[in-house]
Amino acid sequence: MTKDDTYTPLGQDEPLLIVISGHSAAGKDSVIQRMKSRRSPIHFVITTTTRQRREEEVHGVDYFFVSHNEFARMIEHDELLEYAIVYNDYKGVPRAQVDQALASGNDVVMRVDVQGAASIRKLYPESVLIFLTAQNEDELKRRLTERKSETPEGLDLRIAMARSELERVHEFDYLVVNADNHLDDAVDVIISIIEAEQHRVRERRDSN
Repeated sequence: MTKDDTYTPLGQDEPLLIVISGHSAAGKDSVIQRMKSRRSPIHFVITTTTRQRREEEVHGVDYFFVSHNEFARMIEHDELLEYAIVYNDYKGVPRAQVDQALASGNDVVMRVDVQGAASIRKLYPESVLIFLTAQNEDELKRRLTERKSETPEGLDLRIAMARSELERVHEFDYLVVNADNHLDDAVDVIISIIEAEQHRVRERRDSN
């Protein structure tokens, strides 16, 4: 190398889009909350939903809680990257929020359902897809039961959906187990994944 040569280091030159998905009661919200307290440079996308706010949730922090009419307006004006019906309620990812965060150079983390993750991968082929799961089905059932928000029929539906969604894990880049009482372990793994992707020097293989 001569003194006139320009040295360009290898590594990440574009912000990452990290998608955290998984079945119901996998602990996506808990993981996101813990990550927020540990990695401030990341932008965490706030999902828009029509479902009722839970007692511990804050509008504009955990979700944007909107009416069905407002959600319909957002669809009509193409304000959502993707949206889906999740157990009779709508959830969607605001387009402007993601585009602005990526344009600012920040890594972006979003939570979506399994169907939504597939949609995001089509829009952003280089996105990093992480599937979060409970340790086993007994753990999943206990978490759903403790919510006390499901009828027996609704519980059976969510378990059946979880089994179906687990069959699509091959569409993801990583699988992370979020076991009971080991939330920090799951977060540590996800942060390690993000750090590894930040230092990737080769393009990721097409997962399709």
